[in-house]
Parts: sequence; C-alpha cells; structure tokens
Amino acid sequence: MRAAILSTGDELTTGRTLDTNANYIADQLLGIGCEVTAIMTVGDYPDRIAAAWRNLFSHADVVLGTGGLGPTADDLTTETVAKMIDRPLLSDNATAARIRRLFESVGRSMPENNLKQALFPEGATILDNPLGTAPGFRFETETPQGIRRGVVMPGVPREMKHMLADSVIPWLRSLRESTDEYRSHTFQTFGISESALDEMVADVLDPNTTRLAFRAAFPQISVRITVHGPPEKLAARLESAAAAMRERLGEYCYGEGDTNMETEVGKVLAARGATIGVAESCSGGLVSSRLTDVAGSSAYVLGGVVAYANAVKQSVLGVSATTLESHGAVSVEVAEAMARGVRKLTGATYGISTTGIAGPDGGTQEKPVGTVCIAIDSEACTASHRYQLWGNREWVKLLTSQIALDWVRRAALGEDPTRSTVLRK
Repeated sequence: MRAAILSTGDELTTGRTLDTNANYIADQLLGIGCEVTAIMTVGDYPDRIAAAWRNLFSHADVVLGTGGLGPTADDLTTETVAKMIDRPLLSDNATAARIRRLFESVGRSMPENNLKQALFPEGATILDNPLGTAPGFRFETETPQGIRRGVVMPGVPREMKHMLADSVIPWLRSLRESTDEYRSHTFQTFGISESALDEMVADVLDPNTTRLAFRAAFPQISVRITVHGPPEKLAARLESAAAAMRERLGEYCYGEGDTNMETEVGKVLAARGATIGVAESCSGGLVSSRLTDVAGSSAYVLGGVVAYANAVKQSVLGVSATTLESHGAVSVEVAEAMARGVRKLTGATYGISTTGIAGPDGGTQEKPVGTVCIAIDSEACTASHRYQLWGNREWVKLLTSQIALDWVRRAALGEDPTRSTVLRK
C-alpha cells in the first residue's frame, strides 16, 4: 500500500513550528508495511490544500492529513476536503453534544464556532478524539487514478498520535492484503563520516531482505536496519541482521535505539556508581548542559566550572600561572590541569575538561581556529589530546562536547578515552 502524508498550517510553512507529525506518521506506516511515497506541507489556503490532496492522490492509495480541524477561521481542512470530493457538510449531533459536554466539564461556556468541529463530509467515518474537541474523519473518493482513501487528523501531536494508534493504524492493517510487517533497529555512531560508514557496511546485509538507511544529525549518524516478512519470523530475522551490523560497526557504535551520547554516558556512569566534574572553556558549559539534560543526572553529575578567563582557571581550578605562560590556555597541559582541578574541586570519579579556539577569531598559525584540547583525570590516569576540528563556532563547540562526552563514556567503560574515533590531528 502506498501512502502519502500532508501537513497543513501556516505555522509550518512559515517555520514557526517544526513538523514532527509527518516524521512520526511515516515511521508508524513503515512498521505496518506501507510505503510512504511523499510528504507535503501546505499553508492555510483552500486552493493550495485542495491541490495538495489531488496531487498526493495521484500517486498514493491513501493520504493521511493533519491540521486545520480547529474552530477558527483559518482551520479550513474539513470544508476544503468536502468541496474537493463534492460532498455536503453535515453536522453530527453526537459530536456536537460531546463538545458541549467537554466545555461544561471545565465550567466554561462554549463559543458557537466550536460547533464547526462537528461538521463532516457526507459519508465520512468519524474518528474519536478523546484528548481534544476536534474529531478526525476518513473518507473514500473516486479520482482519475481510481478509488482513493483519505484520513484527516488533528495537528496537535498528542491528539494525532492517539488517533493514529487507536483508529487509523488498525484500519490500514485491515486494508492490506499481506500480513507481512516491518521492524527496525537503530545504531547510533560517532567518529566516522556518512560516506565512509556507507562503504563500511555495504556488504553486511542482504538488500533483498533488509533495508538500510542513514540519518546524519551532526555530530552523530544513525544507521537504521529494517526487515520485513511474516510477524512470527521478524524477531529472529531482525536480531540476526542487528548482530551482523553490530559486529561491523564496532567501536564506532556508542548506543542502540533512540538515544544520544549524553544518555549513554549517564547509563555507564550510573551503572558503575561513578561521578563526573566538568571544567569548560571553549565549550562554554555545553558539556554540563548536555549531561544535565538527562533525567536523573543528579546521581552522577557533581558540578562544573566554565573557566573562560585565565584568572578563573587559576583561582578556581588551580591551573598554575607557569603552565599558562609556558604552554598557553589552549594546550594539553592546561587541559590536564583543568581536569585535575575540577576533579579535586568536586570530588568526582572523573574530571573532564575542554579548552580551545571556537572562532571565528582568535586563531594563529600555530593554533588555528578549531584547535581544541581535551583532558580527563581519574585516580587511574590522566589523558589528553589536541584536536583540529572544523566548521563554524557552533559546530566546534558541539563537536567538542561530543568528543568530551565520548571520552567520559570510554573511560567509564575501562577503555582508553584517547581512542575516540573522531578525525584528529
């Protein structure tokens, strides 16, 4: 079954709101064996909405639309769809009564324009929305390409997700002739380019049975494998493919599933009862911020220092003036002193530090923009390395934080942190 997705709303086309609905719907459709042929976004204009539906019907068996079901003047999806398929709008008494009850339950009077949400094209099947006032609906229509089916759901993500799972996915399953399903597994990698990763894993899987996809989201790349077939065989088939991919990726893979580096660092530290103290210069607190983005991070993050000025490196972290004068603030010697200082200051198992030149100014011939030194300190050892990173200021800071977190992860796993596989000078 071929499916297409249509997201409606000026807030999407103007960039004020990120369309996460389409991504979610596409993933769910893939899971039941629907091929997504197109994803389209359109603003709140009747002619554009109608043209989008017609366009998507030309190459998809079913179109799933979101947005435009509210009570306000710019919510135009229902009336536009009704006009497009040449059906009158009819009021559904049960839906109107339910909307009234919702307002009564919270002690508010209902604006009459909310009854707009009780109008549906004649013959449409109403889809319940227990989380909001706007029900969805589905319909069939004759097109030049044959019978096509449409689904309209709210744009509010939590309402859409509930309706998709409760009403739409079961209905789509019933339409499919095949009972085959799709299942996926994702690997998160760091330290290798997308092209090199593609070459590395090219011969791992059978393309006739397993689909391979990459998603680059700097500074990491996700590798997703998808298998399809009878449900009773999928678990074994997916595990076999995952095992082969896991072996090939080796140390480039730092986590599996929907995860990120800071989450994996937290898992490793928490599992070992280890703690971390952070000293940052060029990354400006980004390492600490990412660590504390993880719920429960108070169990292992003891504290951090953003020591931008040399005076703060000296007075707070105990970096000696001699070290700063002899080697400069951007040096492995200063990075090591910062890591030792923050570990002593916080009493943490590990002290991690960053110092560098994020740019766009401040570089020299000896230490150009992108020069970054990272160090880690523990009772077992102190390690450091100088990197030559690339990109603009934001990229250098983000990549620095990723490498530093990878160092903590590797150290906590008992590995050599300097083996972090990112390109280095």
